Amino acid sequence: MEVVIAKSWRKILKDEFNKSYFLNLIALIKNEYENNICFPKEENIFSALNNCKPKYLKVVILGQEPYHRIGQANGMSFSVNAGIKHPPSLVNILKELEQDIGENYPVSADLSSWSSQGVLLLNSILTVKKNEVRSHQNIGWEIFTDEIIKAISKNFNGVVFMLWGEYAKKKNKLINNNSNLILESGHPSPLSANRGNWFGNRHFSQTNDYLISINKSKIFW
Repeated sequence: MEVVIAKSWRKILKDEFNKSYFLNLIALIKNEYENNICFPKEENIFSALNNCKPKYLKVVILGQEPYHRIGQANGMSFSVNAGIKHPPSLVNILKELEQDIGENYPVSADLSSWSSQGVLLLNSILTVKKNEVRSHQNIGWEIFTDEIIKAISKNFNGVVFMLWGEYAKKKNKLINNNSNLILESGHPSPLSANRGNWFGNRHFSQTNDYLISINKSKIFW
């Protein structure tokens, strides 16, 4: 499997690609894609990085793993392509966005327009087998994506990290919160949202207020 990652990110992450864990991971993933149905499509595995240029980076939204049903995963956390039914967590994200900043609930939940503005939609695990939740957990992806988070924290200032749910919150130890903003809340999944742990977090407006306060342009959500 060819690892296609934009040169700008390859420069930042250059130390990772020849490490044994990464070489073993890619060999394993190649085998998985050859022998099973996996998501996202192979050419979209690194879409989160390729669709968000480092020079524009302002926000990181961390998910756990891609959607595991046919047609959903597109390589960016929480996002689905236009025309795909919105998964429950994504529905709640867009409802909170609607309540927070007054945007109408969108027809399309393709979040690539966020990426192009500097929102890195990063899953901790970048691949999954069809209908098998966490099937690619603990095979190396978490090491790689943790290094991405640490590299961002080390090399960038004024980045907003949105950590939703207990899994994502554990990543706060990787982030320098003296030079970046960490926003935490419950997960947008129905279970968490219905317990009152999601709605009203106002992360989208808080993000824009922070970006404006440090003389960066806001995100047009």
